Amino acid sequence: MKAIVVYLSTSGNTKAMAEAIGNGIESKNVDVKVVSFYDVKPEELKEAEAIAVGSSTFYYKMLLPMEKFMNETLVSTNPQGKLGAAFGSYGWSGEAPIMIAEKMRELGMTVVDPVLRILHMPTDKDLQECKRLGIDIAEKMKQRAKKAVSEK
Repeated sequence: MKAIVVYLSTSGNTKAMAEAIGNGIESKNVDVKVVSFYDVKPEELKEAEAIAVGSSTFYYKMLLPMEKFMNETLVSTNPQGKLGAAFGSYGWSGEAPIMIAEKMRELGMTVVDPVLRILHMPTDKDLQECKRLGIDIAEKMKQRAKKAVSEK
């Protein structure tokens, strides 16, 4: 089982969230890679059973490079049926994670709730919430793997 946490962070806040989510996934003994969207390879997305994507919000939207990533790179990997999660930090409005989750659902992914939106720099409590999301992702991955084995 593999998970990947992909992020675009302008001030380091969304990166901190991504790392905490990755720590949560790893704490459940699931392979995870936390990577900037600039460095992610399409084959890594194809290999992953779960994909978490994070972006900060800028002018009520996800950042343009992340929008391009979602509409081109993620779409090209055909993520239908995979687990997805969305997260991000914001200063004003926080729409980017909601837009990411909507795109994931549109692509046929099962989105793990909650969609995490954190105002400014994540506090220790916020980072614990991120870690909890990572644990939830890992547990859902394990449930799916058990179900797949029992159906065989």
